[in-house]
This record gives sequence, structure tokens and C-alpha cells, in this order.
Amino acid sequence: MRESSGAPGSQASLREANSARILEAVKLYGQLTQVELAAATGLSPATVSNIVKQLLAAGTVETSATTRSGRRAQLVTLARVTSLALGIHIRPRALEMSLVDAGYTQVARQHLPLPPEHRFDTTLDRAAMLAAELADQRGLALADLVGIGVAMPSANRGGAVVGLPTWDDVDVADIIERRLHRPVLVERETDAAALAEARIGALRGAACGVYVRVGEVTDSTIVLGGAVLRPGSAPAAGLGHVRVAPDGAICRCGARGCLNTVVSIEALRELVRISHGPLSLRDMVAAANSGDRGCRQVVADAGAAIGAALADMATTVGPDRIAVGGPLAQAADVLLGPMLDALGARPLLADAGSLLVPGQLGQEAETLGVVARVFDMMSLTSVLETSSGGEQRG
Repeated sequence: MRESSGAPGSQASLREANSARILEAVKLYGQLTQVELAAATGLSPATVSNIVKQLLAAGTVETSATTRSGRRAQLVTLARVTSLALGIHIRPRALEMSLVDAGYTQVARQHLPLPPEHRFDTTLDRAAMLAAELADQRGLALADLVGIGVAMPSANRGGAVVGLPTWDDVDVADIIERRLHRPVLVERETDAAALAEARIGALRGAACGVYVRVGEVTDSTIVLGGAVLRPGSAPAAGLGHVRVAPDGAICRCGARGCLNTVVSIEALRELVRISHGPLSLRDMVAAANSGDRGCRQVVADAGAAIGAALADMATTVGPDRIAVGGPLAQAADVLLGPMLDALGARPLLADAGSLLVPGQLGQEAETLGVVARVFDMMSLTSVLETSSGGEQRG
């Protein structure tokens, strides 16, 4: 599955962008009239009408008659479909996999622990076998899936994979496509989780939201109008590469004192190694939630550092809401309390209590989000094919 390669400004790329805006609005609000769609997207009524016709022909949306202020109108909703897509989240120590329908309902899920520094070839072989087993459990063949999405940790969009040393320069999409014979897209795990929270979680309805994922590293994504903000050709470093310790350790990115050198899982585990021995992240979070003073202190200090860096971002971006997810977020108030204090210390963020919220989707966020991306791409492909067919017939 490859994204449209239409040149910026071409009719195809413009049509794709406008279709995406309309789909995002319908997914965000559930149902809208065409007049309301024009207002929500900033597109002209004529453009909305033409795109809705294309989406209807592609089977992506449905329309029905309704009334607004005493006038007849066309109500636009997402088509009720039973299509399924597969979401895969490859983590440093685990493989998560979900079969999800177009309404974001998980119909099956699997979790497979992985050894440290697992090799890409072995892990992708396991993923292929697990995918076939998961589909078979539901009486499906892999050919029944509309597509496969893979969420991966990475330092930045297009950068090296974080925590998976043997995965540098691996074309994950190509390998899985050849193994499973289905279209595949690969998404940064933070972007995937942010999209899921924007569609059905803590960022739903936020005009401007920030998603912070605190896991192997700390990362962030901005969500505008329910869509993930994607940078241009230059790499976007994210929250984890804000400089917080001028005399600190060298980060994987090559800079000194990035936030990730202070709050990565590796750094936090090292802080409790003398007092607690080698602890997994899960054990550290459980100990913090159970009242262990040492683990609570380490997690709280991490929250304060993340909150201070996030405050700079929030005063610049001005989000309606900030959602925090990822493995360390399971420490709940132990982490979020100090983050909230750091945000609230800024005069412009005095109302931080209503700004900072925990993510709602937990460990399912990444697989749900990458499946949402698959359905988005399939919908746009159908629209473009329908539109191209119509132009050729004309």
C-alpha cells in the first residue's frame, strides 16, 4: 500500500487532500449535512457535493435525507461496512496484533513476548504466522483483509528504529507484503496512537491536540482537526529531543542532553538498579503504583522533566488538550501529577488541570491507529479510482 505520489498542486493530489478533509470531518463528528461539511472543512459547497458523490460511488459514505432549520438536506455518514484490517505493533520486547473492523471494533487480538534485540527476519516470520493464525481463528483467509498496518518505534519519521538495533534500513512494508500478499503501510507508533486517540479516545473532538507517548523513549505528535500533522521532508525530532541537560549524556540522535537521555526506559531502569536490581518497566510501574518510594520518586522525576519540556511546546502550539499514553503512562497519577505541576507553573498554562488527560486506549492505541490509517488509505484509493474511471469515461 503506497500513498499517492501525485505532485503537490496536481488535480489528483488536490482531490485526495480534499477527500481526506471530508472523511476526517465525518469520522470526527459522526454525521454532517453537506452544508455543515463545507463549514467544517472550509471547502466550497460545490466541491463538497462533487467529493461526496465520489465517496458515495466508492462505497465509502452513505447519504440520507434530513431537515435542517426547516429545509431539506443530505446527511452524510460513513458507510456501514464489515471490512477487516490487521494492525501490528512491533515493540522492543513484544508483538501486538489486532483484527479490527472499520468501526474500530477489535474482533481478535494477540500478544507475543519477544526476546531482547530480536532480529527483524525472525520477528517478521513470527508476525506472518501469527497473522495467518489470527485470521484463521475468525474463519478468514488473509485475502479477506483490506490491508495491514504496522506501527513501529522510531526516533523520527524516516529515522532509525529505536530499541531494535538490527532493524536499521529494513523495508518492513515490502517484507510483510511479500510474506502475506496484502497491501501494507508502516506508521510511526506515536502517530498511530495519536490518530486512534483522536478518532475514538482522549483527543476526540479536540481542534488542536498533542499526544505524548512515554515508552522506550518519549515522543509526541500534534493532531489538528482529527488528523495527524505530518512534517515535510526535514525530520521532525519531537518532544524527546528537546534539550533539557546541557551537560548531559549524548543522545542517539547525536546531540547532548536530550529529554530521552533522562526519561527513557533505559535511563529510568539504571536509576533503580543499585536499590532494586534489574527491573522491567512493568515491574517498575507496578512498584510505583503499589507505593514503593524509590520507584515512585524515579517516575515522578520523569514526569516533572517531561512536563517542563511539554510546557514549552504547549505555550507555542496552544493545544485544546494533551493526552499522555504509552507504557510508562500506566503509572497514572505518579507520572501525571508532576507533569501537571510543571505545566501549571507556566502563567499561560494555569488551567492545566483541564488540559492534561490520560490516554483512553492503553496498549491498544497503536494497533487501532494504524488500522485507522489503513482504512483511510483504502477509502482514498477507492475515491481516486472511481474518479479516474469517471474522467476516462467522460
